[in-house]
Amino acid sequence: MTALLVASDLPLPLLRRGKVREVYVVDVEALLMVASDRVSAFDVVLREPVPHKGAVLTQLSAFWFARLVGVMPHHCLTADADEIVRRVPALADHRASLEGRAMLVRRTTPVPFECVVRGYLSGSAWAEYRVSGTLAGEPLPTDLKESARLDPPIFSPAIKAETGHDQNVTFAHVARALGREPAERLREASLALYEAGHRYAAERGIIIADTKFEFGTTADGTLLVIDEILTPDSSRFWPADRYAPGRSQPSFDKQPLRDYLAELKRQGKWDGNAPPPPLPPDVVSATSTRYLDAYRRLALKDSLPVAGHPLAGT
Repeated sequence: MTALLVASDLPLPLLRRGKVREVYVVDVEALLMVASDRVSAFDVVLREPVPHKGAVLTQLSAFWFARLVGVMPHHCLTADADEIVRRVPALADHRASLEGRAMLVRRTTPVPFECVVRGYLSGSAWAEYRVSGTLAGEPLPTDLKESARLDPPIFSPAIKAETGHDQNVTFAHVARALGREPAERLREASLALYEAGHRYAAERGIIIADTKFEFGTTADGTLLVIDEILTPDSSRFWPADRYAPGRSQPSFDKQPLRDYLAELKRQGKWDGNAPPPPLPPDVVSATSTRYLDAYRRLALKDSLPVAGHPLAGT
């Protein structure tokens, strides 16, 4: 398996350390993003890393950036470790911790909203709808079932939260904050990216139920899609052959991990706060398998770009 990485430590200025990624400053024009194998659930970072997770997130994002560049330009310069070392010689002795999981990106000013697109009624959207028949305060059609398809998909932005869950807001809120034209550009780009990704994934047996995009602007004002894109961490991926509205759906992400922790909470064995409980090896393995299966189906590759680490049989 890919060497596990809980946290990177590179000879570059650390800009920020998130739940999953470290972001380093390369120069005034570029950043280096390194995806660890850390995993979080219920807003708590767990102690056990998930094998291959960081590489799947990075390489699947690189795949989508390349595939969807005609829909929206992106910030990815390269996700190839050799190319990264060539461009940033100070990282020559750290190639092993870069391979598969690092991405060199253009530096941008991030837009302060999560640009969520919902194609199906699930998660927090379903929870709100059950109570009030709305999504972010805006009415939806009556009598929708859990996991029902939303046609057309809905742009459902959110305010990024430093801790806890992001807060759903209306499009009008975004327009007031950014201006009508920039808000409409974000909505247009988000829906176009979702539609293109949903169409491609459906041909490979995966329903992208919802996803969130992040955008940033360059110094000359160009809007780019940034961070990660259409991964199991930023999206709900459902197996199409098991889809049935009226219930929650199986998914290609950390569902085994969430299910295990939810059961501990139900039994009163964990209060949902740090420190988290230990994860059994079979839960960690099952979670890793879900990530790898999504990568295999979407990128149509049987191996990650890490020498000696085939996906087949993992």
